[in-house]
Amino acid sequence: MPTLIRLIITLLFLAGLVYAGMVALIAFVEPTPKEVTIRIPTRDLLSGGQPALPGTEQPPAEAPAAEPANP
Repeated sequence: MPTLIRLIITLLFLAGLVYAGMVALIAFVEPTPKEVTIRIPTRDLLSGGQPALPGTEQPPAEAPAAEPANP
C-alpha cells in the first residue's frame, strides 16, 4: 500500500508541474500577431464554384460543338 500511495503522490506532483508550466506560459508569453496574405489564383475564383482541391485535375473547358458540314 505505501508503494501505491508513493506512485499516486508522484503522479500528482508531475501533473502539478505540467499545470504550473501551462499557467506560466499563459502569464508570461505574449503572442505576436502578424498579417497573413494568401494569394488565390484568378482561375480558382472564376471556376464556377467548383472547389479546386490540391492534387486534383481541373476539368477541361468544353470546346464549342463542331458544326455539321453541308453536302
